[in-house]
Amino acid sequence: MTVEQRWVEIEGIRLRLSHPDEVPLTWVGNDDLLRQLLAAWLVIDPADVPLNPRLIGKPGVGKTTLAYAAAKRLGRPVYIFQATVDTRPEDLLVTPVIGGAGELVYVASPLVSAMLAGGVCVLDEGNRMSEKSWASLAPLLDRRRYVESIVAGIKIPAHDDFRIVATMNDDASTFEIPEYIHSRLQPQILIDFPEREDELAILAENLPFADGGLLDYVADFLQRAHGRDERYTVRDGINIARYVLKLGAQAPGDLAERLTLAVRQTLGDEGLAYLE
Repeated sequence: MTVEQRWVEIEGIRLRLSHPDEVPLTWVGNDDLLRQLLAAWLVIDPADVPLNPRLIGKPGVGKTTLAYAAAKRLGRPVYIFQATVDTRPEDLLVTPVIGGAGELVYVASPLVSAMLAGGVCVLDEGNRMSEKSWASLAPLLDRRRYVESIVAGIKIPAHDDFRIVATMNDDASTFEIPEYIHSRLQPQILIDFPEREDELAILAENLPFADGGLLDYVADFLQRAHGRDERYTVRDGINIARYVLKLGAQAPGDLAERLTLAVRQTLGDEGLAYLE
């Protein structure tokens, strides 16, 4: 296998690699979750292999942020693959496209690019994929650590430094993961709603230009909703606070009115029950 800029050659087939992702994500909160994820990726003996953890939780609790932060802690390039219900095996691996001169070009997915570059792949919202797509990853997720591209007709081995983590939403709009994949995606790391102190810190990290009183109010709003097992997350709180600030910048007025409008237009009328 030879590397030339962003090209890799395997068995006579040249693959064009994807670029790694650089996004402004900072993990703020439970450091124990970060330690658990990093521990899963450790290799502690020449006969050992890294685990393939999955992060499970409600939408908006920071699963992708945690995965990205852990990968950056390792100093590895990060490749994020957004899974969807129509993700095909070739989308996960290698896709043929027509180049500028009319020639056929094989493009490596973010996952395969991470495999070849020794990076970390964040398979985001993995349980939105069908079993057919998961089946193409089965040999990657055990001791074999390779994938086979039917499109390109090659077997692609993973770099020793390659790591993968799948994030999975805990909601009804997802597929059941087949058992043979389930057993390969371990350990399961559960991300729950943050405590108030952590939630306030996340709000402040994302809204450094916001008044502390507003952030305190939004944190209290979220904690009241969590106490009633609502699915509102800190992402919702960030959007509410940001909209309140934008409304105020356009037409300064009563804060309570702006909060009411922001909650109603972000979460619907049911969210008003948690306003004081």
